[in-house]
Amino acid sequence: MAGGAIDPGTKGGEGYRGLVGPLLVPTWVMIGIFLVLPVGLMAVYSFLTKEFRGGVEWQFSLAAYDQFFLNRGLFGDEPPTLEWTYIAIFWRSIWQAGLATLICLLVGFPAAWFIATRPPASRGVWLFLITIPYWVNLLIRTVSLKFLIRDNGPLNEALMAIGLIDGPLPLVNTNLAVQLGLFYSYLPFMVLPIYAAVERYDFAYSEAAADLYANRWVVLREIVLPIVKPGIVAGCILVFIPSLGAFLAPDLLGGAKTFMIGSLIEEQFKGSLGNWPFGAAVSMILMALVMLALMVYARQAAKGGGQ
Repeated sequence: MAGGAIDPGTKGGEGYRGLVGPLLVPTWVMIGIFLVLPVGLMAVYSFLTKEFRGGVEWQFSLAAYDQFFLNRGLFGDEPPTLEWTYIAIFWRSIWQAGLATLICLLVGFPAAWFIATRPPASRGVWLFLITIPYWVNLLIRTVSLKFLIRDNGPLNEALMAIGLIDGPLPLVNTNLAVQLGLFYSYLPFMVLPIYAAVERYDFAYSEAAADLYANRWVVLREIVLPIVKPGIVAGCILVFIPSLGAFLAPDLLGGAKTFMIGSLIEEQFKGSLGNWPFGAAVSMILMALVMLALMVYARQAAKGGGQ
């Protein structure tokens, strides 16, 4: 025992081991109420039947999943064919989220490196500036971005005023606008984990590599990136997953051609005529894909750690 602390491995610390379970009870209750229960309800609803006039019938079926994967015609009496509409929406969402993650990484890594290499007294200021946007609701921020890039918005007016363009750029209702919205919404999720990893990086490794005549790119590729990789991976996950299910940016900044999974799910739960079982089924499919990807990554990471 040092400094008044009790080592759990000693005899005096044995009594504290029995408190671990009771202390975890509030955590498990919160997880059960706010995570397990909603996901379980969503899973149940995905196997129910939509009532013709809206609402849900408590008759279990696979109709919602069948609607997602198969097209049986307008009246459901035609030979089933693969339903490409929803698959295309999923694919569009995946590449939009992937591109947003890549852009956030390209911008977030230098930003995190810059903050982590500042004097300790000024790092808090830079982190404060990174997190300022999160003082405002995401809806307000997205609407503000739409106001900024609209045809007669400040951005187009400024570009026309300095003579760079002759007419307004059609930015709203485009994939570019959606990318701007995703980038603006989730960039701090990339910066903060990478910053935490870079802050723990021992720059003596870079100095040793420089003494061995390694240039900056070799040091970055062979030393820095492998060491801060956990922060990069965490940032990519934190950006990709919410971007995949985002609906505010596609709805407010995009159009019909930028429809994403989050928008599809949201549409199913609007009003009394929404298709709750289908929305729940799409949600479960999305969650299953994300969980599968995370499991594959975790397995590969475990193999790499073992080697």
